[in-house]
Amino acid sequence: MKKKVLLLGVCSLLLCGCGKIPTLSNGDEAVVTFKDGEMISANDFYEEIKNSFGLSTLVNMIDKYIYENEFADSMEDANTYAEAVIDQLRLSYETEEQLLSFLQSYGFQSVEAYQNVKYINYLQNIAIETYVKDNITDEELEDYYENSVYPDMTISHILITPDVTDDMSDEETEEAEAEAQETINTIISELNDAKDNDEDITEVFARLAEEYSEDDDTKDDGGNLGEINIGSLDSSYDELVRAASELEDGEYSTELITTELGYHVILKTATGEKDSYDDVLDQMKEAIATDKLSEDQSLMVDAVRYYRDLYELDIIDSEMDSQYGIYMNNLINTYENATTD
Repeated sequence: MKKKVLLLGVCSLLLCGCGKIPTLSNGDEAVVTFKDGEMISANDFYEEIKNSFGLSTLVNMIDKYIYENEFADSMEDANTYAEAVIDQLRLSYETEEQLLSFLQSYGFQSVEAYQNVKYINYLQNIAIETYVKDNITDEELEDYYENSVYPDMTISHILITPDVTDDMSDEETEEAEAEAQETINTIISELNDAKDNDEDITEVFARLAEEYSEDDDTKDDGGNLGEINIGSLDSSYDELVRAASELEDGEYSTELITTELGYHVILKTATGEKDSYDDVLDQMKEAIATDKLSEDQSLMVDAVRYYRDLYELDIIDSEMDSQYGIYMNNLINTYENATTD
């Protein structure tokens, strides 16, 4: 229902206006003159540019005005970001002329024009994220805290990496992966035997880590990763944290755990206290917003429309208003298709 309302709201833009054109106080004055007395007036120039790249320029001006008012505290960061983008681009070109030529091939008439777009994009990203965060419900936050916020856990692991190379055939790759998985199953089997014999699992795990693990940084320390949580190490290890949350202290994993690093067996030896709801509120909003935007890109359009509606955007020139309506309609369809696909 929400998406239908959004579409209707944008389509209504196509129906408004009665051929209105804003007048310039000096619109009849010349922008260019010729020797025979003829000229191109400001009004002529306006009429021409609004039908070529006028809409993109207008939209950028609208957004810049709105976001600078709403997120004034972020303007310095936005400038720093945009300048850094330009500095990085300059490293690829020997002269400023070469850089300008590259940007002009993408429709930017100056380095400053491209930098301005990157500046606005930075502020727009903040606006979109803020909008999504502000619309997260208490129920979503409570569910995330219950199911996706973990206490710090002390975890050890044994890593087995399939011996796969880029030049292998599919059959060879599958064979290498199967061999690595079989090694994991052997390790789990040895742990099961040790458990049945009432052996010290921590000691057995440490011995197996030294014997089998391909993580050179931890194998000689019993595979110990220390006290970790989501985000503590490389994101590859986040899956180990999630798997460990299902274990009691002193328990090891009995199912194959797969990450981009390879295959793992883990042992959880200690569990700390879970951070309070209030202490992780900002992180939860950040994580939920990121997930929602990755799952539903139409939220980006909702956010853009929200801020423009907040400022009661009214495009006086009816032709530009019509172009804007078509542009928004296409934008919505693009993001809705991306979400459903």
